[in-house]
Amino acid sequence: MDFENILIEIEDQIGLITINRPKKLNALNKATIEELHHAFKDLDEDEDVRVIIITGAGEKAFVAGADIAEFANYSVYEGSQLAAKGQELLFNQVERMQTPVIAAINGFALGGGLELAMACHFRIASDHARMGLPETSLGVIPGYGGTQRLPQLVGKGRAMEMILTAGMIGTEQALMSGLINQMVAQELLIPCCKKIATKIINNSPVAIAAAINSINAGYNNNGYKKEIESFGECFGTDDFKEGTTAFLEKRKANFPGK
Repeated sequence: MDFENILIEIEDQIGLITINRPKKLNALNKATIEELHHAFKDLDEDEDVRVIIITGAGEKAFVAGADIAEFANYSVYEGSQLAAKGQELLFNQVERMQTPVIAAINGFALGGGLELAMACHFRIASDHARMGLPETSLGVIPGYGGTQRLPQLVGKGRAMEMILTAGMIGTEQALMSGLINQMVAQELLIPCCKKIATKIINNSPVAIAAAINSINAGYNNNGYKKEIESFGECFGTDDFKEGTTAFLEKRKANFPGK
């Protein structure tokens, strides 16, 4: 399959996926999500690929969120379908991969970008990266697993603060919170991820797949279903209309509260 929005390199049993939309700060639109789905599927089925690393093009952003212009006028049903399809097509897919996936966070990881990084099996970030879930500032909630995976990683209180304030945190705070595993200089990010990947490659791929499945089994719940329902309902509110309109018009939102 030919890709327009991502690049793939395979070397030394490591597959490197680069989201290549630097002018859009690598924002996730539907086409990019679709391409990532196929790329992950292909790499997971490739016996010569033992570890996958995903990063963003350039030094500004890993993924700076979803492409808001695509869904600003969605209905409640369309919003629910957006979350449901995205979760199953990509985010849950990544989490369930039998091939370990490392997120190399090279800059902003916001909204859907942080949700994608959290779906990966673990995360390494450059020292200037910034992370957050700003959805409530748009009148919506995280819809790609963010309300579930963030508390699992950083704890309920820290997750509540990040989601309710819509604020960003830096790499040091992310490291202390357990959101990322390591912080490195920008130029060392991919080499560090590859070094970790090499250690993984030395181990049994069957045992690694079994370990991933066993660890994930401990987190099964119905929270994702509730998130999909709530995410979709946000699309029927005046706050969502105001939040997305203000974003697209590059002004501060004035939420009516309904």
